[in-house]
Amino acid sequence: MLGGRYRPLTDSDEQQVHQTILDVLENIGMGDPIPIVKERALERGCSINEHGRLCFPRALVEDVIASTPKNTRLLGRDPKHDMEIGGTRVHTYGGGEAVNMLDIGASTYRPSTLLDIYDAARLMDRMDNIHAFSRLVVATEIKDQLHCDINSAYVSAAGTNKHIQLTFSEAAHVQPTLEMLYMIAGGKEKFHARPFCNSGGCPVISPLRYGQDNSEVCVESIKFGAPIWVIVAPQAGATAPAALAGAVVQSVAEALAGLLMIDVVEPGFPVILGPWPFVSDLRSGAFTGGSGEEAVVSAAAAQMVNFYGLPSSVGAGMTDSKLPDYQAGYEKALAIALAAQAGCNNVSESSGMLGSLMALSLESMVIDNDLLGAVLRTVRGIEVNEETLSYKVMEEVVHGEGHYLRTDQTLGLMRTDYEYPALADRSTPGEWEAAGSPDIRQQAGTRVKSILSSHYPTYIDPAIDAKIRDTFPIQLDIQDMRPGKGRWD
Repeated sequence: MLGGRYRPLTDSDEQQVHQTILDVLENIGMGDPIPIVKERALERGCSINEHGRLCFPRALVEDVIASTPKNTRLLGRDPKHDMEIGGTRVHTYGGGEAVNMLDIGASTYRPSTLLDIYDAARLMDRMDNIHAFSRLVVATEIKDQLHCDINSAYVSAAGTNKHIQLTFSEAAHVQPTLEMLYMIAGGKEKFHARPFCNSGGCPVISPLRYGQDNSEVCVESIKFGAPIWVIVAPQAGATAPAALAGAVVQSVAEALAGLLMIDVVEPGFPVILGPWPFVSDLRSGAFTGGSGEEAVVSAAAAQMVNFYGLPSSVGAGMTDSKLPDYQAGYEKALAIALAAQAGCNNVSESSGMLGSLMALSLESMVIDNDLLGAVLRTVRGIEVNEETLSYKVMEEVVHGEGHYLRTDQTLGLMRTDYEYPALADRSTPGEWEAAGSPDIRQQAGTRVKSILSSHYPTYIDPAIDAKIRDTFPIQLDIQDMRPGKGRWD
């Protein structure tokens, strides 16, 4: 799907934002670069200003933008899930790393677990409109962070054969996890021939300062041989200007600082640029993920990445609602639609998230799959040609049966031009009442149980799985990866 029709910024706006971004990077600069980045940047003509901040010359910024790959790929283990990333192609995926779960039918949250990551991966594996997976929750019961990162990667790979985006708390955790992924792939060479995982991080502490741990993770993630994702999330009114134009400037400047960090270490390496400007409710200072301001500023950030021609990511779908209700629906739809229409390559946070990224709901995930299908249909737009203008069809119907239900055109377009929701209720009121008047959350809970009670994929060869369990501290019980325990009956 090609987006880009919605442009909250004019051509003149783009130029003003761009010039201000260059001013920020050249004159204000970035604080606290890690040693290798500082050393390599100074070799490339950067400087340290009187405030001890690393400043990037305009020419270098523009040269790096020009030399960074404009198109890249995220690969699944099954080639049907491969994604071409770049231009205004639109894809959607999960993400969020919430620390809570909202169980089916529940009205209170509980801490998330490793088993929840596995279940979310299995469920997403069956969602046609969610194109890649990133752990949506944190395994809060695993206190050792190395074990947490390895186990999160393991259950993700066990649950889906779509592309997986990984996160790490420390750079030292990348190589051990890669060793496990090599085993899953059948060897190091096979993994690098088709890297079905990539990694990156949030290397900036806003405003305009590098964070050591995530900077080191991003640099170490070059080892995957797959595009690095760089996410920054300054919050307008708190860690970014309250003026939305200023929030766009800072978020894109910080994201470009992440790109520059990678490029000075490994010139020309592919990066997915993720300026995620967040928004405050200025009455309280709290993050609000579902506001109109959040929707428009995220779309503007995506537009600026398109202006540079770079692969893009923004966060959209971060509802403030605590339940999969009407508020969640309208907040998600607004933000996701604007980001997709703006041509964002990777619309993240777009499935399952609730409570301003504090919780995951599997019911919400399957509802959002319907929503994403409808949004992607709007991105597709309307094809206009002699056949679709339908003059001859109208002429035949007017002089024939008087309706279009049995025409060749209608039958031919039924499966190609129309999107059909899995959950949204299109029955008559009488049919709905006869079925017990279910709401969409009830329908979603039934669908979640249907999928998770039966979909236990074997994406890791059992013999390899046994070797992995002998080598790594895998904490998910093998019995939880098979039907029969009754968890979802």
